Amino acid sequence: MSTLEEKNNPIPQGKYAPASRFGNMIYTAGMTPRKNGVLIQSGKVRTGDSVSAYKTAVRQAVANALTAAKNLLAEQEQLEQIISLTVYINSDETFESHSSIADFASEYLYEELGDSGIGSRAAIGVASLPGNAPIEIQLIAGVL
Repeated sequence: MSTLEEKNNPIPQGKYAPASRFGNMIYTAGMTPRKNGVLIQSGKVRTGDSVSAYKTAVRQAVANALTAAKNLLAEQEQLEQIISLTVYINSDETFESHSSIADFASEYLYEELGDSGIGSRAAIGVASLPGNAPIEIQLIAGVL
């Protein structure tokens, strides 16, 4: 596991499972950039800020999602493919670099899983996120 991933599932902030499995598909809950249950960054993603200011938060959120997915694998299983990556960005109205923010998540998944870490992707700007998190990430993964 990378240094951002924890051995345990991320701590849910409500009544839900960090990930659910149906057959060979794993669906994660939306994961914010929390470490040990505490947001490492908060607030809106702003147009005037460098997108690199959000890289650590994005990587933490996607690491949480990947950890939640991996924790549902049986001993001999592995994630075969990230099917879908959805990146929600708590951005101001004029922010337009959603794809650049999402690229940090894609890069992390590629570092961890190689080509299997790259699937379809959506980067969506939203008015707010839980706890005023800047980022929330959800994964759908296929298991082999």
